[in-house]
Amino acid sequence: MPRREARWAWLLSDGGEPRNWMLVLAPLLGRHDGGWSGIGWGVFAALFSAVLPTLILRFGERRRYWGDRHVRRRQDRIVAAPGVMASVVTGTALLYGLDAPAEVTALVSAMLAVLLALLVITFFWKVSVHSAVASGALAILTSVFGPWMFVLTPLVALIGWSRIRLRCHTACQVTVGALIGAAVSTPVFGLLR
Repeated sequence: MPRREARWAWLLSDGGEPRNWMLVLAPLLGRHDGGWSGIGWGVFAALFSAVLPTLILRFGERRRYWGDRHVRRRQDRIVAAPGVMASVVTGTALLYGLDAPAEVTALVSAMLAVLLALLVITFFWKVSVHSAVASGALAILTSVFGPWMFVLTPLVALIGWSRIRLRCHTACQVTVGALIGAAVSTPVFGLLR
C-alpha cells in the first residue's frame, strides 16, 4: 500500500476506535440530557466504557495475552472480552443505580448490547468492532439529534475502509459489523431512553 494511503488508513482506524466514540458520545449525550452535570455523568460512563477497557487491553498486550490493543486474532478476542465486558457491565450497573441521565445510561446499555452480540459471533467468526461501534454511534446520534447527523455516514464508511485496507478485516466482516451495530443499538437505545 502506498505510504500516504497507509498513513490515512492508520489515522482513520486509530481515530475511529470504539473508545474514542464513547469518549465523545457519553459526555455529549450527558450534556444533551442532563445539562452541565450530565457531562460529569458522561465522563463517568466513559471511564467504564472506554478508559478502563483500554487499560485492560493495554495490560493484556504488555503481558502478551494478545498481540496488540486492537486484539486482531479472533481467539484472542474471546480471552480479552471478559475483562472489557466486566468494566462495561459494572459501569452500566452504577449508572442505573446512581440514577444517571437516561440518555447516558441508554448509550452505555446499547453499546453493551452490541458488544454482547459481537461476542457471540466472535466464537465462530471475526467481525469488525470498529465498524459496529461507529455505525451504532451514528444510529444513536441520529435518534437524538435528528437525520442531519447522517452527514457522518462517510466517516463510518471511511473507518470501515481503513480496517479493510489495513487487512484487519474483510469487506464482509466490516459490513456485518456495521449492520449489527446499527441494528442492535437503535432499538436498545430507543427503548431505554
